[in-house]
Amino acid sequence: MMLCMGVGHVYAQRNDRGIKSDTLKNVTVTSSLRERDVESTAPEYSIDREKFTKLGVTDISDALLRLPGITLRDYGGAGGMKTVSVRGFGAQHTSVVYDGVALSDCQSGQIDVSRYSLDNVNAVSLVVGDNEDIFIPVKNAASAASLHISTLKTPTDDTAPHLTALLRLGSWGYTNPFVRYDQNLSDKVSVGVMGEYIYAENDYPFTLYNVTYSTKERRNNSVMNSGHGEVNMTWMPNTSNHLSLKLYYYDNDRQLPGMVHYYTNDNKETQRDQNCFAQLSYRTYNRKNLSYSAVAKFNYAMTDYKDGNYTGGIKDHQYWQREVYASSSLLYVPVEHWAVDYSVDYAFNNFTGSDEATYSDPYRHTVLQSVAAKYRVDRLTAVARGIYSLYYNRATAGKSADDIHHFSPSVSVNYQLLADEKLFLRASYKDIFRAPSFNESYYFHYGSTDLKPESTDQINLGMTWSHDYGEGSNFAFTLDGYCNHVRDKIVAVPYNMFIWRTVNVGKVETVGVDAAASVSHALSAQHKLLLSGNYTYQKVKNKTMDSEYYGLQIAYTPEHTGTLSVGWENPWVNMSVHGTRVSSRWANNEHYPGTMIDGYTECGITAYRDFRCRKNNFQIRFDIKNLFNEQYEIVRFYPMPSRSWMVTMKYAL
Repeated sequence: MMLCMGVGHVYAQRNDRGIKSDTLKNVTVTSSLRERDVESTAPEYSIDREKFTKLGVTDISDALLRLPGITLRDYGGAGGMKTVSVRGFGAQHTSVVYDGVALSDCQSGQIDVSRYSLDNVNAVSLVVGDNEDIFIPVKNAASAASLHISTLKTPTDDTAPHLTALLRLGSWGYTNPFVRYDQNLSDKVSVGVMGEYIYAENDYPFTLYNVTYSTKERRNNSVMNSGHGEVNMTWMPNTSNHLSLKLYYYDNDRQLPGMVHYYTNDNKETQRDQNCFAQLSYRTYNRKNLSYSAVAKFNYAMTDYKDGNYTGGIKDHQYWQREVYASSSLLYVPVEHWAVDYSVDYAFNNFTGSDEATYSDPYRHTVLQSVAAKYRVDRLTAVARGIYSLYYNRATAGKSADDIHHFSPSVSVNYQLLADEKLFLRASYKDIFRAPSFNESYYFHYGSTDLKPESTDQINLGMTWSHDYGEGSNFAFTLDGYCNHVRDKIVAVPYNMFIWRTVNVGKVETVGVDAAASVSHALSAQHKLLLSGNYTYQKVKNKTMDSEYYGLQIAYTPEHTGTLSVGWENPWVNMSVHGTRVSSRWANNEHYPGTMIDGYTECGITAYRDFRCRKNNFQIRFDIKNLFNEQYEIVRFYPMPSRSWMVTMKYAL
């Protein structure tokens, strides 16, 4: 539920009708994620907190697998890094937006989504191409795809304290306490505080194969200690102004398990990651069909990497990155059916390391500007946007990367075929690019300051359908076909036996299909069946001319991916069964013999029961993951956990 301050805000939402009116003061818009997915002009796929429970979602990576088009790279275990790529673009083309503000990592350009707790998340949405909501910071729309993580909001119907306490216990020493406290201090001010801790030994068993021999092993050097805390404050002096503050802190001290190859299963690497940021957001409507928003953010991150395998002692590297970010947006509704937005972003990033030979202390100034327009009348919605990007690259020592400027247009449209039926056709096009990361430009014996940005084109055609039938029953279906092109793809090539260099030699073409369906069927007043599934076909080919690997599937990109979840709500114990199927992939772009990674099917089962005593709510939940104990890999030589169990006990006041 979103509170919209006047018609300008109404127009910014996905279920707006763009109706100009000076008499509207307080408008409450209710729009389910299912409706947004069906009515959006560009592909959008969502899963909310209600489905997290009913369909047996266990963590943030499991939630992402329930969305079509996503390829998840997972190094295994609770502490394993997890990054997301969409439709074959690669993780660096996917921005992650946390409560309306994009996250950043200037070193690698990739966001580790395992850092964000599902217990604190209200919904996860994937937008492919342009975002239909035009009243957003430019950075949120400046990627090929964007993953939006929305956290829980403070309850608004009372001033009583709200407390949630949770304890999760699982296989291999997994322990996860979580606490969240929310309260409206008055009708204008609210505050929320959350904290969690995760300890996991991650010493799960696996079978090590060596030609005709096999041995039973356990994962080692995998212990993780992780803490995460947030403070959220909101001030709403009236219905026309909204100010929010978020303070975030994350600290993960973990051992890094190495590759498992032949008889090698030993490693002495450790890594500590710290990340903290503060972001301030303000939004207002001045009753003249104008809405204004502003965002300010400071982000700090530290990585301390130690390699105990290093000959002659321990190799220790520390890296620090900082970001100052600001955004300003102005939305104007000049006439009925039209809305126009101008947004500008500025960011400063710098990066330093303890090893001066590795980096030359690079820094970057970024200016992004966007003009967007939205038109909605009767059964037609159209959105157009143009983004102009400026990147000023500098380095404290040595040569800096080239400056970048680029104009990126996009357009999307949908049309409702029948006035009394939610059946839509949609089409979209987007041109966008990504700047090279600091690793790609500056890393010693690897980076190149002469790199060009990777440019992409996306074309999407699709249809969506949502229909209510019977009493409390409905279904939704989306089908999209797409074609993507990547030019000047950045790849690493060997300069000699010891030195690799990143160069722009690659071209990639993707042809694919995404399909998603969900059904909620009421069997009776107390029994309901929930079905949710998705399927992705993607042929992501190397189209680099004169390459001996021309036409081969890009590494770590399966052609077929699908998930299916079935939930049964009943008066006794709610149940769900879910499974994921991923086809075989290649571990490299060259398809060398013996480098194919087998496909896998991973299944799980969930049972939970809710109890209520006066004003207190209790829930007990039991999960089994990898039900059939299948050994598989997502990243080659990094075995995923075998069958495991998890018990969750939750209390809410």
